[in-house]
Amino acid sequence: MAEHYFRKVETRVRFSPSAQVKEESKKRIQEIEAAMNAADFWLDKEKAQAMIKELQDLKEEVSGIGKFDKGDAIMTIFSGAGGDDAEDFSEILLSMYLKYIQKQKWDYYLIHENKNDHGGYRNVTIEIKGKSVYGTLKNESGVHRLVRISPFNAKKLRHTSFSMVEVIPKFEKVTEIEIPEADIRYEFARSSGPGGQNVNKRETAVRVVHIPTNLAVHAESERSQAQNKEKALQILRGKIYKKLEEERTAKEKGMYISKTTQIEWGNQIRSYVMHPYKMVKDHRTNVETSNIDSVLEGEIDEFIAAEKALG
Repeated sequence: MAEHYFRKVETRVRFSPSAQVKEESKKRIQEIEAAMNAADFWLDKEKAQAMIKELQDLKEEVSGIGKFDKGDAIMTIFSGAGGDDAEDFSEILLSMYLKYIQKQKWDYYLIHENKNDHGGYRNVTIEIKGKSVYGTLKNESGVHRLVRISPFNAKKLRHTSFSMVEVIPKFEKVTEIEIPEADIRYEFARSSGPGGQNVNKRETAVRVVHIPTNLAVHAESERSQAQNKEKALQILRGKIYKKLEEERTAKEKGMYISKTTQIEWGNQIRSYVMHPYKMVKDHRTNVETSNIDSVLEGEIDEFIAAEKALG
């Protein structure tokens, strides 16, 4: 059912233009540029601005730039195998990304969190706002592995734990990914997030389940149920887009991507080793460094640059 759904939606989502589409776009670019040279172009200011925006989008489409790469993103970190250590690792990853976000002078805010008693995260979702956030961070998606002496083990044994990072684009328009209302199930609960005491007295938290794919989203950061519902739907559209993007890339590269990635050994994209030696290694690009402390302080530009070069 899920595969059929993605095949159906894929026809409405354009990732890279075909030769025919490129020719049509080039023709439209010429038409707009000709119109801009007309003496009466700015008489209708609203129409003129819309045409200029269309021109920018068309030029980027022809050049092969995906329009969502320029925009904001939603990042979720899920804990996997490893118990308390994995949930603590999720907190470490969140801290690393927040420091990187601050270095980029981007803005962020919390959408949802599920914390344990030790300050770790079972899962946490943030929205990141800034120039080209999604294009910069999208390749951080995947399973991350931590090897260290566990602070939760009385015998001080070495422990391996896993967390998964998911980065999806933020969708502003409903029409970019249309989801029939019949395909959605809503669940409501009291919010435990920010917003004050009034929020906690009402069922403002919303969980949205996409029935055909079983994708689920939880939002509780907004003050009203309606706002959280819209935020959850916005994230759900991003999740569907991300799945389509992964399948398109896999198809182009002749790869097979599992529909349900297990957050455990064998699936990691990057390893963070604290013991018996220090090393961070990206298994896709083979970029590595022994300066793990710097990486955890948000110095991840080298990894991101290598991922972009890899495509």
